[in-house]
Amino acid sequence: MILVTGASGTVGSEVVKALGGTGARVRAGYRTRPRNIPQGVESVGVDFDDRDTVAAALMGVETVFLLSNMVDPERKVVDEAKRAGVKRIVKLSVNGADKEAFTFARWHHAVEKHIEGSGLAWTFLRPAGFMQNFFNYMGDTIRKQNAFYTATGTKGAGAHIDARDIGAVAARVLTGQGHDGKRYELTGSEALTYDRAAEILSRAVGREIKHVPITPEQFRQGALAMGMPAPYVDALVDLDRAYAEGTLTDVTSTVKTLTGRDPIRFEQFAKDYADRFRP
Repeated sequence: MILVTGASGTVGSEVVKALGGTGARVRAGYRTRPRNIPQGVESVGVDFDDRDTVAAALMGVETVFLLSNMVDPERKVVDEAKRAGVKRIVKLSVNGADKEAFTFARWHHAVEKHIEGSGLAWTFLRPAGFMQNFFNYMGDTIRKQNAFYTATGTKGAGAHIDARDIGAVAARVLTGQGHDGKRYELTGSEALTYDRAAEILSRAVGREIKHVPITPEQFRQGALAMGMPAPYVDALVDLDRAYAEGTLTDVTSTVKTLTGRDPIRFEQFAKDYADRFRP
């Protein structure tokens, strides 16, 4: 049995979909119940802060796909998994976690080190920023103002990856052999500036979309006004600093190595999700 945590989210939902065609026994763990659970997939509510829900979700599980941005809750899930007899953890981490060059990397590396010390078998998936974040976090202003705002400057770039590719890789790792002890850096096929991303989105939706650079403090105040917790906002500001400094531009061939196909290009992503950017 494979437990997929965060099953209602951007990546977790893609992992569940990709596992759907493998014949594996899958349990989807969610905090907010997903709308469409694939046929044959169990579902269970999981709150990382509620040990009883975690213990119930882990019953009979051999492999856990661990997904969150929270250090202490993830550590607790790892400890609970060990007590429950889980054999392996596949953790969704972040690109370059071991370098700890930005806040999210430091958070995820702390959990990676805890997993390494747990005695459980493990694999770390370290993706670049998700293409889907363009509509998750920037979609509202793109739809209403034909613009999106970052603190990356005009030259900031990232090797963004489509969440569908992460799902495909995760399914291979979760159901395959030979992945224990591996750290997989996952990226798209190229590093894109945000100005270039705006050009591609413009063509996909049929109207001009602009990338507007703002200061880190402007970015921070805007995110706080949206109701985001301050520690998470500060992590986002620090992530934009990493993009601005070129920290996240390395491109890997890992997606193709593990799936047998090239990663989805940003042009294809923009075409597939064009409706998410239209008013």
